[in-house]
Amino acid sequence: MNASANAMPAQAMPSAALAPTRPFYWSVRRELMEYRSIYLAPLAIAGVILLGFLFFLAGLPHTMRHSMMLDPGHQRDALAHPYNLAASLIMMAAFIVSIFYSLDALYGERRERSILFWKSLPVSDLTTVLSKASILLLVLPIVAFAITLGVELIMLIVSSAVLAASGQSVAAFWNQLQLFHVMFQLLYHLVTIHMLWYAPMYAWLLLISAWARRAPFLWAVLPPFAIYIFEKTAFHTSYFVAFLQDRFSGGNEALDKIHGNFPMDPGMVMTPLSFLLTPGLWLGLLFAAASLYAAARLRRYRGPI
Repeated sequence: MNASANAMPAQAMPSAALAPTRPFYWSVRRELMEYRSIYLAPLAIAGVILLGFLFFLAGLPHTMRHSMMLDPGHQRDALAHPYNLAASLIMMAAFIVSIFYSLDALYGERRERSILFWKSLPVSDLTTVLSKASILLLVLPIVAFAITLGVELIMLIVSSAVLAASGQSVAAFWNQLQLFHVMFQLLYHLVTIHMLWYAPMYAWLLLISAWARRAPFLWAVLPPFAIYIFEKTAFHTSYFVAFLQDRFSGGNEALDKIHGNFPMDPGMVMTPLSFLLTPGLWLGLLFAAASLYAAARLRRYRGPI
C-alpha cells in the first residue's frame, strides 16, 4: 500500500515536466535573464525622463496660468508636452532594443557556442524561436506600456502636488491632460502597430539572425537595398521604398488621423475594424509565420560559428 502510494507522485512528475507550455515558459524566462536590456534600457530612459521633469516642474505654475489664455487644443499641447515626450522616448527605446535583440537572438548563441548546450535540452527549435518572437511581439510592448504608465503617473502626482501648493486648479490640469484616455490609446497603438503591424519586420530579422554567419545587420538591410536598386534601375519606380515606409510608419489603417500625432492626441479616432480588414496586416502576418518557421528550421541545422 505504501509502495503504491509512493509510486504515484513519481509517475505524475514526468507528465508535469512534459507539459507543452513549460519548455516555452522557461525559454521566455531564459531570454529575460540573458537579455536584461529588455527592461533595463526603457527603465534607464524613464530615469532620465523623471530627472529632466524636475526642471519642468519649476515653471509648471507659470505654464498653467499661461495656458489658460490659449484655445483648448493649445492648452493641452502646452501641458502635455513632457508626457508625450516621455511616452515617445520610452517607445523608441523599446523599438531600438527590439531591433538589436532580434538580430542577436539566434546569431549570438551560435557566436558564443552556447547553442550546443541549449540544443542538448528537451526544447524544440520551434519553441525556442517562438519564445524569442514573444519577447518582441508581447513582452517588450507590455514592458514599454507598464514603464510609461508608471512614469506618467509619477509625473501626474508630482505635478498635482506642485499646482496645489501654488493655488492652481488640479482638476483643470487633469481635465486638460486626459491622461488615462491617452494611455488607453497608447495601449491600442502598441497592440496594433508594435505587436501586429511590425511582426513581419521582427520575423525577418530573426530569420537573418538564424541564417547569417557574420554581420547580421548587413544581411538584414542588403536584400531590401538590392530590391530598391533593381526596381529603380529597371523600372524607374520606388514602389518598394514606399511599401517599406508604410510598414515602418505603422500604416494608416489603425487610426483615423484628425490632427496631431497618434497616439498622443485625444482627438484621434481608433478604427480597429478597418485595421483588422487590412490585407497588408494579414499578408504581413503570413510572412511573419513563414519567416519564423524558416528560422526554426535553420536553427536545427546551424552549428556554432
